[in-house]
Amino acid sequence: MMLSGLEQLQSQSVELEQYITNGNLAARWLMDIAVFGDLTEGCTAADLGAGNGVLGLGALVMGAGRAILVEVDEAGCDTVKSNAKSMGFSDSIELIQTKLGSNPIDLSSADVVISNPPWGRQTLGADRPFLEAILSSRVPSHLMHSAEATHIRPLFEDAGWTVERYGEADFALPAAYSHHSRQRGKTRAAFWRLVPP
Repeated sequence: MMLSGLEQLQSQSVELEQYITNGNLAARWLMDIAVFGDLTEGCTAADLGAGNGVLGLGALVMGAGRAILVEVDEAGCDTVKSNAKSMGFSDSIELIQTKLGSNPIDLSSADVVISNPPWGRQTLGADRPFLEAILSSRVPSHLMHSAEATHIRPLFEDAGWTVERYGEADFALPAAYSHHSRQRGKTRAAFWRLVPP
């Protein structure tokens, strides 16, 4: 309920494929990550493509000691700050405003990476900088991506990672953009656990 009450992004960018991970789905996914033992008391969780901060802030609610939130959109960063403040987590976050792939980021202090990146439906390969950041982090990572994606397993297995697709869920698509023909829609999302060699 706490995650569902977070302030949402006021305007979303179709180019950035900004679709909000709703609170219920985020809570369910974070519970799965904790069951794997990857989200532990006092850990540092990195949230790549943080949006409004639902995943990183949710990790803090579940006991993480620190969250690194990476977001390119300035309005998104403002929303993260506002949500962190309202939840009492302002001192527990590190907010990095940057475009992944353009500027190097240091995730060496992260214990787990969580990401719901752009799926590349508007811009082919938009997810690639997020996948590359996960590969370079060399820590256990959890990824939400289109259930139709076929490139996740080979990319990570070729790099020696252990890859497990452990679930699927409906991902809500409210009519946020002009190309949407229905008021509300949904698509299928898959969840991946990626563990470095």
